[in-house]
Amino acid sequence: MLLLGISIQFQTIQRHRMLNKQNGNRVILRALEPADLEILYDWENDREIWRVSNTLVPFSRYILQKYIENSHLDIYETKQLRLMIDLVDSNEKQITIGAVDLFDFDPYHMRAGIGILIGEKKLRNKGLAIASLSEIIKYSFEILQLHQLYANITIDNKISQHIFQKAGFTFTGIKKDWIKIPGGYINENFYQLINPV
Repeated sequence: MLLLGISIQFQTIQRHRMLNKQNGNRVILRALEPADLEILYDWENDREIWRVSNTLVPFSRYILQKYIENSHLDIYETKQLRLMIDLVDSNEKQITIGAVDLFDFDPYHMRAGIGILIGEKKLRNKGLAIASLSEIIKYSFEILQLHQLYANITIDNKISQHIFQKAGFTFTGIKKDWIKIPGGYINENFYQLINPV
């Protein structure tokens, strides 16, 4: 799940503060900050999510610190972008609850893969992932002017399939025996969202 990337987008994000109201709270997508080191360290080293992020080895704080230091680089240079998801409650208290990634950005075909994590487990299944996806979709289509986004979701990850379908993604295919798991392989579903403009 480790991704690098933003610069021109950084200023755009700072100016427009992507937000989406959900249950009286606001979801904000923002650029990485040095203070995100410990939360990234926890999430990147959580073995429960390694399979969905194609992670095989732990990340050190040093590597993550370098990653944060380079997060100002442009998506056209790094071919990837990570934004942190913050939840702002009615008292204006802001907490970081997850991250959304654009990866494998292809500037010729104007498409990118997308992944999302609500790292705070107690806040899962509350509509926050869909609200966050809505914001990154708007950013991808309106600011980056991408033609399409796609998601790779294992066949057993019903929650993610539901979230992406609710966000407008369409199931378009299956990659057979794509992901190795203990005892064999499982299929991975492919979802796409085409920019309607």
